Amino acid sequence: MINRPQIAPIGNSHAAQVIDLILPIQQIEFGVPITLKDQPDLLDIETSYHATGGNFWGVIYDEKVIGTIALIGIGNGQGVIRKMFVNKDFRGKEFGLAKQLLDNLIEYCKSENITDLYLGTVDLLKAAMRFYERNHFMKIEKKNLPAAFPIMSADNVFYHLEIEKL
Repeated sequence: MINRPQIAPIGNSHAAQVIDLILPIQQIEFGVPITLKDQPDLLDIETSYHATGGNFWGVIYDEKVIGTIALIGIGNGQGVIRKMFVNKDFRGKEFGLAKQLLDNLIEYCKSENITDLYLGTVDLLKAAMRFYERNHFMKIEKKNLPAAFPIMSADNVFYHLEIEKL
């Protein structure tokens, strides 16, 4: 049997693996000045994501989390994408994991009547910005975010996607 990456909802039992994936990408690979203290959501995935009407998915390969994407439900048919990361050894079109993660999240949104997605990112993450733009996200000003949008201190670029226009 060939072990292929699988996308599945994950919770607090995977928190340590999620942290071990995300922090080095943020801090070492991209030099984003953010710590675990700035991201307490990673320590309680179930309260921060699942309890909002959102979810948290991991790409599991060889019993290890190699990719993530998360959704926070903020009400009024709106959701916020967070924590989209893929281990550098599994990035690119060859694997297509980022696209699979995003498609999985969008299908979940459709099933939960979430019609508008928002996200914040950091201008240092050029490839991430290109990815969102290729996938129909439109750049918006911070002032145009919904009032309930939970802004992270490092974020300085914001996007919106109307799911029904896909």
